[in-house]
Amino acid sequence: MAAYIARRLAQFVPTLLGVILLVFFLFNMVGGDPAYILVGKISDPAQIENIRRQLGIDQPYYVQLWIFIKQVLTGDFGTSWSTNEKISAIFATRLGPSLTVLVPMLVISTVLSMAAALVVAYLRGSLTDRGIMIACTVGQSISILVYIIVLQYFVGYRLGWFPVQGWGNGFAENLLRYSALPVLVGVLVMLAPDIRLYRSFFLEEVGQDYVRTARAKGMSEARTMCVHVLRNASIPILTNVMIQLPGLLAGAFLIERFFSIPGIGREVILAVERSDFPLIKAVTVYVAIATMGVNLVTDLLYKALDPRVQLK
Repeated sequence: MAAYIARRLAQFVPTLLGVILLVFFLFNMVGGDPAYILVGKISDPAQIENIRRQLGIDQPYYVQLWIFIKQVLTGDFGTSWSTNEKISAIFATRLGPSLTVLVPMLVISTVLSMAAALVVAYLRGSLTDRGIMIACTVGQSISILVYIIVLQYFVGYRLGWFPVQGWGNGFAENLLRYSALPVLVGVLVMLAPDIRLYRSFFLEEVGQDYVRTARAKGMSEARTMCVHVLRNASIPILTNVMIQLPGLLAGAFLIERFFSIPGIGREVILAVERSDFPLIKAVTVYVAIATMGVNLVTDLLYKALDPRVQLK
């Protein structure tokens, strides 16, 4: 186990280096000169050159690359080009609201999707199964914008159960009041595709030999589904859940924008609109690091869920 973890951590170095090089060349070769964007329509060459010197983009590429590598190693990506706020301060203040919405959303949607998919797999081939699958197909084809607008209008505006927009100062107030409607929207959007996916995982296990053996021994269908099928289908379900975790760092762009949540997602949208490259680079690198870490943790959880899994 220790040797496997050491090898995986060693693999992080070339992977992270590749991410750094890719991000650097994409932003410098494709992104254009940010000085022209920041200076506005009315400018003169001296003003543009002054901004390029302040941003440090007048240096040779190898110097800029070394600066970027040092930023990644130290975790200090400098300040935002548009607001002059430190990138570390932006993450410290915006990550909390994003996690307040996205963590409950992911937990609730995962639990409900697994329960619904298990019931549908248990009733496979029945009218209930077909009806739920039709409803999931319809729900999956509806844009998230429709969910946001409809729920904001009926649940927030007409019924007045939750605020349509806004964010408070206390954690309990934000979790129970302001994030309730965004979480509801996110759960409804995620339910349809997750139920369809998890149902396929359960149905794949239902046809295995160990299930037929359990039935032949007289085990009830409900116990077979809840004990054997659920446990063996947990590995692909865990994979689907874990690959969503790095996205928590980037937030949910549309939800945060429409509900005026001061999270990372809304900040990233503003950074793209303003060509705020330091913030975009920081988010990209952090998501890449989180993805590598989550992949390692997922592999270790495989071993915990199924002792037959060999880590090599």
